[in-house]
Amino acid sequence: MKARTSGMLLLFAILAFSLAGCGCFIQAQKGEAPPPKPPEQQQVVVEEKKQEVVVVTPPPPPPVAPAAAVPGLNNIYFDFDRYSIRPGDADTLKKNLDWFKANADTKVRIEGNCDERGTVDYNLALGQKRADSAKNYLTGLGVDGKMLDTISYGKERPVCTEHNEACWSQNRRDAFVPVK
Repeated sequence: MKARTSGMLLLFAILAFSLAGCGCFIQAQKGEAPPPKPPEQQQVVVEEKKQEVVVVTPPPPPPVAPAAAVPGLNNIYFDFDRYSIRPGDADTLKKNLDWFKANADTKVRIEGNCDERGTVDYNLALGQKRADSAKNYLTGLGVDGKMLDTISYGKERPVCTEHNEACWSQNRRDAFVPVK
């Protein structure tokens, strides 16, 4: 009898552990309903001689436009796969310094951007290094680092969408955007 009772207890324990691992069982115990699936596609029935199902996919969100140019603040550009400030772009940052002095109480976001080549993760990291490089250069010139924020958009905000070097060189940039 003890062997039969312990066998039943063992069977019951195995069953309980099996069901406890199931998310549905846990949700049912808590009284929760599973979350609804996001609507990716809608089906529309078109009535004609035959019923035909037409799948309608919602349009993708519109691309985010790059920030508008601010008078007195010019973008700087980078070589392929680099984040060091080039001599000509160092001159641009020195020219931007006049704007920073005249607007010392305005916070500025430095937006690092890349061209379309490379993975999303790689370009986000590279864009961040580019933005940080510009911030470090500007703080070396005397700009208050607390007034500079950095962000990387990677390859998500191109200003040119052609697939050639002339276009890609325009996308490898840091943009300077005053924050309100």
